[in-house]
Amino acid sequence: MSMPSLPNLRGAVDLSSLVNKPQRGAVNTAGGTRAPGEESAPVSPGTQVPVPQLVLDGTDQNFTAILDLSNQVPVIVDLWAEEAPQCAELSPILEKLVLGFQGRLILVRVNAVENPGLTQAFQAQTVPTTAAVLAGRPLPLFAGVAGEADIFNLFEQVLELAAQNGVVGIAKPAGAPAGESGATVAPPAPALPPLHHEAFDAAERGDYPAAIAAWEKALKQNPNDAEAKAGLARISLLHRLQGKALADIRAAAAANPDGLEQQLDVADLDVSGGHVEDAFDRLLVLFPKLDQDGKNIVRTRLLDLFEVVGLTDPAVNAARMRLTNLLY
Repeated sequence: MSMPSLPNLRGAVDLSSLVNKPQRGAVNTAGGTRAPGEESAPVSPGTQVPVPQLVLDGTDQNFTAILDLSNQVPVIVDLWAEEAPQCAELSPILEKLVLGFQGRLILVRVNAVENPGLTQAFQAQTVPTTAAVLAGRPLPLFAGVAGEADIFNLFEQVLELAAQNGVVGIAKPAGAPAGESGATVAPPAPALPPLHHEAFDAAERGDYPAAIAAWEKALKQNPNDAEAKAGLARISLLHRLQGKALADIRAAAAANPDGLEQQLDVADLDVSGGHVEDAFDRLLVLFPKLDQDGKNIVRTRLLDLFEVVGLTDPAVNAARMRLTNLLY
């Protein structure tokens, strides 16, 4: 199965109906009760976040508390059903991997049949479906079953993205000794190349130049390394946007609709926010107006953004066809 790229938090799923649903005595992440409207506060890196356990059951009734928890610890959502044999294969893999991250991830298992609200909110067309929730915002991951090593790599990307969005707590299950997550299952040991580990570690601590350098080294060693190409594109996007204010980017682009740098910046911003069609259209409309140097720059940026979004994404296929027509 082809695993998705994760450009940034892409609000592709609307959970507002669940966020706003009134609840009485909702169970909080520490196992007590949480008053309606009471949200989890942001945490500093490594802060311990009390939870009942690392694997929780999610329902239409308690998911507001899960969304609050996702402001502190990344949440992996496993939508399953007893009627689907693949769920019996995937769920143990997800649990093993999440426990192996020792509190850096939480797993929430949702019975898709018994919780139609969540099934609809996550736009699950089949089960099993796996998603993540970061800072209250959902992130589709994949449907069906995938290999353990592929899922492990995807969870590493989720953690990388979580770090960029301040979701950096460590879940501490009730009864676990101070400083321990309570996880008992060791993480799997897929054969990730050392430079991949180096790039992920650098990105997690926010050192984008070091992550870029590691991905570039990986590509020098193996120019056909698809993961390194996608990783370099993702980190380069985040690095380009670092320190830039959203309002300033959009204002500059509006003031100079034919300005190359301004339109490149807003295209980066759109992709980071999940508005990929808008980003591609913006650059493809600009393309014929530019001189040859400008066209080369836009073409290169589009190819990078295609890697960020994922080469199998329908929006990428459509934009690639438009670009080909403009080139030839």
